[in-house]
Amino acid sequence: MKSLRTLVAVPAGLVALVGAIGIAGSAPAGAQDEAPDDAGSCPEVRVVEVTGLLDDVLTSFVERSIAEADDCGAVAVVLQLDSPGAVVSDERMDQLVTAIEEAEVPVTVWVGPSGAAARDEAFRLVQAADVAALAPNSRLQAPGGPSIGSEQAVEQDLTDFGGRQAATLGDFIVSLSDHDVPVQVRVVEVDGSDPRREPVTRTRFSSLSLVDQLAHTVSSPPVAYLLLTIGMALLLFEFFTAGVGVAGLVGASFFLAGGYGLAALPTNPVGVGLLVFAMFGFGVDIQTGVPRVWTVIASVSYLVGSLVLYDGLSLSWITLLISVLGMVLAMVAGMPAMVRSRFSTPTIGREWMVGEVGTARTAVDPDGVVLVRDAPWRARTNRATPIASGDQVRVASIDGLLLEVEPLEGAARDHRERGSH
Repeated sequence: MKSLRTLVAVPAGLVALVGAIGIAGSAPAGAQDEAPDDAGSCPEVRVVEVTGLLDDVLTSFVERSIAEADDCGAVAVVLQLDSPGAVVSDERMDQLVTAIEEAEVPVTVWVGPSGAAARDEAFRLVQAADVAALAPNSRLQAPGGPSIGSEQAVEQDLTDFGGRQAATLGDFIVSLSDHDVPVQVRVVEVDGSDPRREPVTRTRFSSLSLVDQLAHTVSSPPVAYLLLTIGMALLLFEFFTAGVGVAGLVGASFFLAGGYGLAALPTNPVGVGLLVFAMFGFGVDIQTGVPRVWTVIASVSYLVGSLVLYDGLSLSWITLLISVLGMVLAMVAGMPAMVRSRFSTPTIGREWMVGEVGTARTAVDPDGVVLVRDAPWRARTNRATPIASGDQVRVASIDGLLLEVEPLEGAARDHRERGSH
């Protein structure tokens, strides 16, 4: 709606022409008096913002807006359309199209502002409208057909007009008066140029409520995908930490919101399964403290799951790049370090750890993971003595968060130790 709230500026010395929102908020005092007597109890044009995929929330909102305009006797309903398609069933789309075609109030469609588009199933709203137009640089595309601009749409009788007549919402509303829609206009004298017409009939704008807007946003493919994956990552992190903290609560909220979004979208169960399996694989190596083969398996599973998550929809390469790289880096570098830090804080920098006895969780040859006081540590064998998984070890020295360990028995001895005996 931001573009609708922009005032249309004219060259210096000319009178500023009122744009779409300006009409709604500052209609002339006599606007209602000049409206025709048979215009009903609310002689106004209802502008309904229809942006994004047509889901259950948005289609219900459009139907409800048309019904309310019918009940109050509005002059017309303008659907400001910018949609790449629909994620509802064909039957649900048929109901929406029927509501548009059978409405008593004229229902018009303006594909705008500039750069907007009506593609695939959204194209049916243009076909069902009493009057339709495309703003400059906007596109129209029937299911399986080519993408066309405003001039081509007029030539093919897909829209009633376009170009400058539909440049802004104000222009479109004025042009409706030429198509038997009872919109009152007035002529405005502008110095140095031809007179311009402005709408006098009051304009009222409608958009989704805050709750509906939230549900509609969550049902966007990239948003649902990111909420689900970030939520699972936070829950996985919380699984390896003591108690339930902020990460767990935020992760659960994100996971539920992402699940709601996927339920409203054409989701591939295989893609969801691969994403869940990826979290399991990451968790296996986080448990060991060292990225190994499970991290590779999980990374491949995460990438493939992201690519096949939706049926008939695709994620942008930017979304995929940020998500896949961010998740792999977090699981390879971030998560193991955070888990070790969370459990090992009391012993970091304590020299008395030297001499502590622990157990090798994995083979240490030369690197691996050991448990010291039930905390996992990355370890390196001392003096190149290999240590098998499950063997007891002794901490020989500490290098930051890396322990140098040796087996309790059979460790190679320094030549100075051998010479002292």
